Amino acid sequence: MYNYQKSNRYFAQAAEDIKDLVESELVGLGATDVSHAYKGLYFNGDKEVLYKVNLYTRLINRILAPLISFDCHSENYLYKTAYEIEWEKLLNNDDTFAIYASVSQSNITHSKFASLKLKDAIVDRFRDKTGKRPDVDTRNPKVWFNLHIEKNHAVISIDTSGGSLHRRGYRKGSVEAPMIETLAASIIALTEWDMKKPLYDPLCGSGTLLCEAYLAAANIPPSFMRERFGFENLPDFDKKLWKKIKSDSEKNIRKIEPDLISGSDISIESVRAAENNLAVIDNYKLVNVKQKNIFDIKELKDKVIVCNPPYGIRLKPNHDLSKFYKELGDFLKQKCTNSTAFIYFGDRKYLKNIGLRPKWKRPLQNGGLDGRLAKFELY
Repeated sequence: MYNYQKSNRYFAQAAEDIKDLVESELVGLGATDVSHAYKGLYFNGDKEVLYKVNLYTRLINRILAPLISFDCHSENYLYKTAYEIEWEKLLNNDDTFAIYASVSQSNITHSKFASLKLKDAIVDRFRDKTGKRPDVDTRNPKVWFNLHIEKNHAVISIDTSGGSLHRRGYRKGSVEAPMIETLAASIIALTEWDMKKPLYDPLCGSGTLLCEAYLAAANIPPSFMRERFGFENLPDFDKKLWKKIKSDSEKNIRKIEPDLISGSDISIESVRAAENNLAVIDNYKLVNVKQKNIFDIKELKDKVIVCNPPYGIRLKPNHDLSKFYKELGDFLKQKCTNSTAFIYFGDRKYLKNIGLRPKWKRPLQNGGLDGRLAKFELY
């Protein structure tokens, strides 16, 4: 019996700066005993909770089910212990697999070397037991495994998500430096949008914020297009329960009001990318996107305004956008009466140029960028 079967305890990988949001999401999906850890949260749940969290989460990257944990002071012991795991119950000869590893403060100092040792143990056991071996596919494997070694303590897990959950499946068109989907979902969550007041993105780029707003408003599970989850490879996978959860999720999808969500961008390439992405999820074409310079918009009154303005790294290094942000602040003051704006600053230094006092500001990283989300109440 594997560790997760004994404890019903899993690990949700998530960004450090949204753990409070992730905890609320997990509890809302039925998880219990949620606790914060480095790069994620632990939680308890039965099979139904595990399946639901994978399907419905908007914020989590992956959910790991621990198979075994052990003290690990050498690569030989890692190999020997991993060899004893009954891998043949988790994948077949003709399946593909991949391993991603992390190590810290341990005798084994290189994650790639640790990953290689675990791969050797899996392959050698298959070869010894069956005469054949599964292949490694680092791009699109059927099964993902995770190895984490910290202070000479190792945990080997199976990725129940089957790859990062930020890949929703709607991104058909893109522009330079698109916002990652889980960050966009975090921003939508932080607006506390009631899904009644119109939401508008005047700098929509390829439409990631609009897509995440639509998925939330229509109650569409972010991973509804995912062909397969990693938990389907677990030896105790309940196919009947999973079928019911998927069926129930489809019944709960709702049609949004026209003009509830809309946006624009000065770039026709961005508008086309946004339209292509939205077309994948918005079957009724209820989200309207236009080509328009933000400063040509007559007014944005009584709205929730949310946007990720261009910043130097997205355009060209060292490009000064002080003037743009001042004009953006003037636009918000003069043309956005009774609206609330949530502006994501990929480069936080421009916060001072907007000329508005934020109600609050919050760190939110986007890749390697130490960004800030700021809320502005406009009167």
